[in-house]
Amino acid sequence: MRQLLSILFFVAIANGAMAQVLVAAYTRYDDSFGEWYFLTEDEEEGTLNLRWLFEENWTEWDYRLGELSGSIELKWKDSPEEWELRGGNHIVTARTVWPGDLKEWRINDGEHTLTLRSRWSNRLDEWELRSSHDGDWIMYTVYEGDPRDWVIDDRLPEEYPFETRLMLAFLVLYHASPKR
Repeated sequence: MRQLLSILFFVAIANGAMAQVLVAAYTRYDDSFGEWYFLTEDEEEGTLNLRWLFEENWTEWDYRLGELSGSIELKWKDSPEEWELRGGNHIVTARTVWPGDLKEWRINDGEHTLTLRSRWSNRLDEWELRSSHDGDWIMYTVYEGDPRDWVIDDRLPEEYPFETRLMLAFLVLYHASPKR
């Protein structure tokens, strides 16, 4: 019985650590979009960085939040329509819903499938989930037209892992930012 309680205790801690909810993202420098900080609702700060910053290779990224770390990479180097996040025990994929349309994405973590889209067709400073039955998720710029600072309104259940939430935020940051 004692062993069972110990195992349940560690499982609960592990699940709590993976259910980090993001509330904001902002660039490290005002003139660069290759290095980001993000904040959780517990005020923990994480990083999201281009792996090859000085080469300006926008296809490979690394993230870290406390003990959590991983990578986000284009699945195919010649196609910007499929990304893969690998971290911990999770693999999260993101694919465009329609070929050539980078404003609508289907995200799958093996248990959940979400559809993320830009709210407006001519602006990329507000993104939302399309008809999620589990909850809402919206990400928007603090100042209209300025992609350096973002607010994340995440109302998804705790069962969604941190990696899925990060993939949502990454897609927004990547597609709304100038590549310079």
